[in-house]
Amino acid sequence: MWDVYLKQFKTYLQLERSLSANTIESYGRDAAMLHQFIDMKFKGVSAEEVKKNHLRLFLQYAGELGMSAGSQARLLSGVKAFYKYLLFEEVIAKDPTELLEGPKLGKYLPDTLDFHEIVSLLDAIDLSTPEGARNRAILEMLYSSGLRVSELVNLRLNDIYADIQFLRILGKGNKERLVPVGKDALRFLKIYLEEIRLHIRAKTNAESVVFLNRRGAKLSRVMVFTIIKNLAMKTGLKKSISPHTFRHSFATHLIEGGADLRAVQEMLGHESIATTEIYTHLDRDYLKQIVQEFHPRSKL
Repeated sequence: MWDVYLKQFKTYLQLERSLSANTIESYGRDAAMLHQFIDMKFKGVSAEEVKKNHLRLFLQYAGELGMSAGSQARLLSGVKAFYKYLLFEEVIAKDPTELLEGPKLGKYLPDTLDFHEIVSLLDAIDLSTPEGARNRAILEMLYSSGLRVSELVNLRLNDIYADIQFLRILGKGNKERLVPVGKDALRFLKIYLEEIRLHIRAKTNAESVVFLNRRGAKLSRVMVFTIIKNLAMKTGLKKSISPHTFRHSFATHLIEGGADLRAVQEMLGHESIATTEIYTHLDRDYLKQIVQEFHPRSKL
């Protein structure tokens, strides 16, 4: 029955959980990896017979394969989702992952770009080329609105409300949110749309997509990563950056400027405020400055 459950699990994730295609594929691989492990070590044990001890050994096996603690934690998320599905379908009466603890993760904060580094990257783009005009609009929007790269590449022309300076974003779980977009981002977006995008013959299913490659297809997530990596090399930036760096910088700069955490949570599209707090890394000097400026005892 493993094969049946694994197939139905993906349908459940799509219809009941409304997860993205990437997440569905990832969770499917996680559950399939569990099946392979059980079949290899405990031949004949069905999905409904798996116990917590089996799962502990599975995570230990993942570690022996060289998977990092972060990768193991992500793997466990997929397995937990699989057993939530079995519980939902009443295949099992008790979830074996319920009390299963994942590997301890250190607090990891990705590199943040300061404003001058962002300006340096933007200024390094050659605006005389069609790709340059597009890339400037991409980076401006990533930093201006804190978009996920998947949200950026899936942005549609009718999601842009330039008159009120907002974007309609379809985020995780197909949840819509309205996100402000800055004047500079809109200015470079307009240049791209009117001078470049308008003259590209879009491929089928990409007619309404904002960002296209030179062949008229939707720009891939990998291509956005490549654009940013190449710019970092061009400017001599030593930090390890990605599209997510701009999202993290967006949130960090807002918080440092005094923005309300709940407002940042809404703009980022986070369900939990705890998730947003990870993006609000403030360095120690800044925190010390805040205490010295506002704490009554520090002024004595």
